[in-house]
Amino acid sequence: MKLNRRKLAIFTALTMVLLLGMLLAAFFYIDIGLANLAGGKERPVSVADFSEVPESVAEDATAMAMELYGDYHDKYDEFVNQLLTAYVEAKDRDFVVIFNPGGWGTKILESSPGWSEICQGIESELDELGYSSQVLSYRRTASSIRGVNKELVELFSVYPSKAKNLSSRVEFLTRNVPDLKIIVAGESNGTVISDTVMSMLQDNPQVYSIQTGTPFWHRQMTLERTLALDTNGQVPDAFSQGDIPAMLITSLKALFGMSLTEDEEAGRIFYFIRAPGHDYNWQYPDVNLKIADFLEENFSLDREISSR
Repeated sequence: MKLNRRKLAIFTALTMVLLLGMLLAAFFYIDIGLANLAGGKERPVSVADFSEVPESVAEDATAMAMELYGDYHDKYDEFVNQLLTAYVEAKDRDFVVIFNPGGWGTKILESSPGWSEICQGIESELDELGYSSQVLSYRRTASSIRGVNKELVELFSVYPSKAKNLSSRVEFLTRNVPDLKIIVAGESNGTVISDTVMSMLQDNPQVYSIQTGTPFWHRQMTLERTLALDTNGQVPDAFSQGDIPAMLITSLKALFGMSLTEDEEAGRIFYFIRAPGHDYNWQYPDVNLKIADFLEENFSLDREISSR
């Protein structure tokens, strides 16, 4: 009995040391993310010639990079490059849509088929309203153990550094392109960082958000200028509603190779957890109609006024 207690104590101590090590590793690891043009590229499009960038904009980018990453030369240079590249792509646009993926945040837009179609739908709706737009994919997590470890710590602390990173990008663009409007979009876990960014920028009237499938443990902080969809109109979203039994049953069925319905198959979280209804696509009427209504309600009047 004493031997078993001793083994349990040793196991508990080793587990605590491991968890502490992971926490410290995440704390000291710096991941600035990649904000790249939608189009299947894993690296951000680099603009070799920034001659068309005004000096004041370049100075703003360097100041912001210095504030966030001044002690990390490689991160500083990369962040400046991403800011200036985003500026070049956004300066002649009316809208920029920045997509935050679900899961660990390692995916680009093209790896999220539902939202890839939703972004195309948003661009089409904005085009019908008379606006030009550009979609950026924000891959917030590096595809590594350290990156995923950092994401896990950030998720449960409501993304303190990653939300600051993204909100700084948004703030930089809206400050230097005065007429630009930005839609911070997110799916699943990506809605948490989107909502946090909206909370940070709640006084910036140029920033809006469209979110789908918010995790059940996250309470929405900002409702103004935000569309949050927690159902696709076909099947209740088990992940957003916290329907643990439905997720457990569906995940076990998948694990043991049992046949799944189309709705059960579509809803995936972290590769292995299944959540019926956690699937959002432009083809669903409740999705496209609500997004179209949100865009028209917020932006059709702006176009009428600006054309007078």
